[in-house]
Amino acid sequence: MTSTDTLPTTTLGSTGIEVGVQGLGCMGMSEFYGTADLTESRSTLDRALELGVTLFDTADMYGSGHNEEFLSDFVEANRNRVVLATKFGIVRKADDPTYRGIDNSAAYIRNAVEASLRRLGTDTIDLYYMHRRNPAVPIEESVGAMAELVAQGKVRALGLSEVTGDELRAAHAVHPIAAIQSEWSLFSRDVERTAVPAAAELGVAFVPYSPLGRGFLTGSFTPAGDSADAKDFRHTMPRFSGDNAAHNTELLAPLRAIADARGITLAEVALAWVHAQATVHGLSVVPIPGTRRRARLADNVAAATIALTAAELAVLEPIAGQVAGNRYADMSFTSVGRE
Repeated sequence: MTSTDTLPTTTLGSTGIEVGVQGLGCMGMSEFYGTADLTESRSTLDRALELGVTLFDTADMYGSGHNEEFLSDFVEANRNRVVLATKFGIVRKADDPTYRGIDNSAAYIRNAVEASLRRLGTDTIDLYYMHRRNPAVPIEESVGAMAELVAQGKVRALGLSEVTGDELRAAHAVHPIAAIQSEWSLFSRDVERTAVPAAAELGVAFVPYSPLGRGFLTGSFTPAGDSADAKDFRHTMPRFSGDNAAHNTELLAPLRAIADARGITLAEVALAWVHAQATVHGLSVVPIPGTRRRARLADNVAAATIALTAAELAVLEPIAGQVAGNRYADMSFTSVGRE
């Protein structure tokens, strides 16, 4: 089966950069979701490309640079087929694993891109995102510095992550923004207030991260216990803890009913809902579910061509409003507090 038989394509904003309508989030191959099998992860990258996935998403902070380094061989072997996205802006400290700062200054951006290019082993990053927004730095200043990277040929297109609609408009006025990346799923729909309408208005593609609710929407998450992987950060997140986790598990019943009726997985239902938002809101939507296993990858890609009925979408509509717990323990790290 050729990639064109498997996965439709779309473009990122006005750039003309064409990608499969589903990408691959690579973060978990280095950190956050427990120990990864790097051999299987590499096989997953190769299989994704075979299935028509062309947008591969990483960031300089994933594994403190490890994820970019891990991807470098894959990128080199497939550079003319891979649309490579990475990010800057989240600052970590080697002596404090829990520390997260945000730096959007022009000087930081110039240094960050050079480090990412070096780790990735490439001369050009296809899509370069500001990973988080520091309101203390005017967004015009940050995007101006990013635009310089485009002029220098180090970056092909610009993206933003976790910004409001007004912030997207301000950035787009400085330089065209190709894509906005934020959490968007059946469990997380706050982006529909201002970010999604602004993206649709400006012709900016939307790249939902965690479209499977960090795995919760697959029905496979195991609550913390004796067997819990201490390296799985989800056990520290409100939606995955205690009574919240038990409550949210009950919200999967409508997904399970649709999945059983169709003979598909919960993941396929959840991702099909995300893909349906392209039509609902009138914009390009390219979710980037993260997986480290080829078996799960096939289900994820299959979801891109599943069309949910109006009745099925109506059954799924109330779920987000019933979710217990915020998506992060500290929501100041998102765009929600700036809406």
